[in-house]
Amino acid sequence: MSRDTFRAMGTEVAVVGASPDELAAVRALFAHWERTFSRFRADSELSLVNASEQPFIGLTPLFAEALAAALDAAARTGGLVDPTLGGAIEAAGYDRDFSDLADDPRPPGEPTTGSWRSLRLAGTLLFRLPETKLDLNCVVKAMAVDKALELVQGPAHVSAGGDIAVRGEVAVGVDGEGALALRDGGVATSGRTRRHWRRGGQLQHHLLDPRTGRPSRSRWLEVTVAGPTCLDADVAAKAAFLLSEDGPDWLDERSLPGRFTDGQGIVTNATWRRAMSAERAAA
Repeated sequence: MSRDTFRAMGTEVAVVGASPDELAAVRALFAHWERTFSRFRADSELSLVNASEQPFIGLTPLFAEALAAALDAAARTGGLVDPTLGGAIEAAGYDRDFSDLADDPRPPGEPTTGSWRSLRLAGTLLFRLPETKLDLNCVVKAMAVDKALELVQGPAHVSAGGDIAVRGEVAVGVDGEGALALRDGGVATSGRTRRHWRRGGQLQHHLLDPRTGRPSRSRWLEVTVAGPTCLDADVAAKAAFLLSEDGPDWLDERSLPGRFTDGQGIVTNATWRRAMSAERAAA
C-alpha cells in the first residue's frame, strides 16, 4: 500500500492506502482545517472569533461542527475536555507555534478556568460571554484524521502526530508490548513528554486542567486509548490523563482500553488487558 507524509497542524501527517487524487484531497483538508483553527494565524476563523467583542457570532459550518464536537466532548467528560481554555493556554506561555516557543523568564499569566457551560450554539450562531477565548485543539486534530480517512476508499489509515484512524486492520506499535491490532477504529495518545516549556522557571505543558486553568499535575506522562474513532480515543485519552489515578477505572467504565505511563512503569486498565489477551489467543 502507498504511504505518503506531509506536515500540517504542527505535526507529521501520514496517509496509507490513498490514490494520488485522494492524497491531494487529504492534503487540502488539513490545509483548510489549519487555516480555520490555528491559534497562531491572525486571519484564522478561530483568531477572528476570539478577537470579536460581539456576544453573538456567526460561524462557518465547519467551525460550528468542530465546536459542537468540543461541547459534546465536554459534556461526556464532565468538563475535563473544555474548548474555552484559549486564555489559559496563552497565560501558560503557549502563545506561538511550538517550534518557535522558548523558555521565558516571565512568570505565567493569570489562569482562566473552563467555562464551556456558558457557551450557546444554535446551528452556526454562537453566544459566548465577553473575553471567552476558544481553543478547539481539544478535538480538531483527531476530527481531521477521521474526516481525512473518509476521503480514502478501501483499507487505509491516516495518522497525525501518532493519533490514527484505521479502516481495515493495521498493527499499531506499542512500546514494550509489540503491536496492537487495530480494526476499523482509532488510537490516540495524550501526554506531556513532547510539548513542554518553562515559564518563570516553572515547567509548563499543553494539557490544562480546566478546574484550575493551569497545566495538569497528573501522575501520568502519557495515556494511550483505543476507541471507535480517533476523536473518541483522543477525547478519552485527554480525560483519562486529567483524571490521574482515576483514569484507568474511568476508561473501564466506558469499555475503552487504556495504557498509562508514569516514568516508573506501565499501567494498563482491565479492558486493555482483556483486548491484548484476546489478540494473543487469536495469534
